[in-house]
Amino acid sequence: MTGFLEHIGLMHFLTVGAVLFCAGIVTVLARRNAVGVLIGLELVLNAANLNLVAFDRFGPAPLRGSVFAIFVLAVAAAEAAIALAIVLNVFDSRDEIDVDEVSALKG
Repeated sequence: MTGFLEHIGLMHFLTVGAVLFCAGIVTVLARRNAVGVLIGLELVLNAANLNLVAFDRFGPAPLRGSVFAIFVLAVAAAEAAIALAIVLNVFDSRDEIDVDEVSALKG
């Protein structure tokens, strides 16, 4: 298991990160459900974390991407907790979590 990362290069990790990022963007744009949009946002943040850690491991200089990845994880946890609390409150009052219907609450 010691030589596993030696056979996998930076481009492999960046490719997986790009696929995750694209899947997250498609999920955010295609879903009408608030929970689906939150899942898409988490995919985008995890793609960014994967790229940060890959650059930390394979980069020429000590970029310390893992420190930024931990910061992004903390922000993502706070975002998920607040967003889910908002979704639960909207579901309590409207019995639905459709994104288009919630935007009608502005006025």
